[in-house]
Amino acid sequence: MSNFKKWIVDRGSWIDGLRIGRTHASRPTIHNPRPTRGFTLVELMVVLAVLALLVSIVAPKAIGGVARAEEAVLKQDLALMRDALDKHYSDSGRYPAALHELVGKRYLRSIPVDPLTKSNATWVPVPPADPEKGAVYDVRSGAPGVGSNGTPYAQW
Repeated sequence: MSNFKKWIVDRGSWIDGLRIGRTHASRPTIHNPRPTRGFTLVELMVVLAVLALLVSIVAPKAIGGVARAEEAVLKQDLALMRDALDKHYSDSGRYPAALHELVGKRYLRSIPVDPLTKSNATWVPVPPADPEKGAVYDVRSGAPGVGSNGTPYAQW
């Protein structure tokens, strides 16, 4: 053994547990006597199964939460526009000719976006019983489908 190898082997420092060998005559290699550690395929499959189980429990609740939030925003937007329509009628004695008139007269900053159709052009204006009083007595959503309470969105 050369003096260099003996010096390394005799050192009791961070080199403990390593042995020096030669694969070729000129290149020394360092081998780790401990086997490498890792996860087995079975362990990985168990972890993936547990994750899939947790996702299958949480996902339906998250998806249902989005629908409930959209319905809550729809109710709030309808209440906001109906309140603006009532204020317009109180001030002028008639209902507006179109929803954009509420924005022009500053009863609303802008026409809200329908959360279900993702557009502010799908609101359906409902005229009053007396056409002399204007054109927009009420407003409804133009979204197709039925809400969580069982009534169609067009009747909200």
